Amino acid sequence: MPIATVGESASHDVQVTTETIDAFAALSGDENPIHLDESYAAETMFGGRVAHGMIAAAAVSAALASLPGDIVYLQQDLTFEDPVRPGETVRAAVEVIEELESDRLRVRTEAFVDAREERVLDGEAIVLSLPHDDG
Repeated sequence: MPIATVGESASHDVQVTTETIDAFAALSGDENPIHLDESYAAETMFGGRVAHGMIAAAAVSAALASLPGDIVYLQQDLTFEDPVRPGETVRAAVEVIEELESDRLRVRTEAFVDAREERVLDGEAIVLSLPHDDG
């Protein structure tokens, strides 16, 4: 039986700065100029620099880790709905919506920029929720 249960939820906030974006680009190797070059990005459909979508997804990962038990990420389906810009705070919210077999859970995953009252990421994850073994 999983440790986290249906109805449990968690959230995690990430302040997205130009430094965050630059560090993520260095870590991931994704140096797309839409993320790194303001002049270039200003000429795109985004009208300016935007964060990597995976930064919002990483906030989801942190929120999942806040659920009870040891959480092991197995699967994630994501839709990126709106860009996140430097200076914005992303709030990831997760809610356990279904217990599956073998300690697996289906979890609703979303991320928001509350200042704009917009959802920027939507999805579902499958995770394992296991008791922590201190031994």
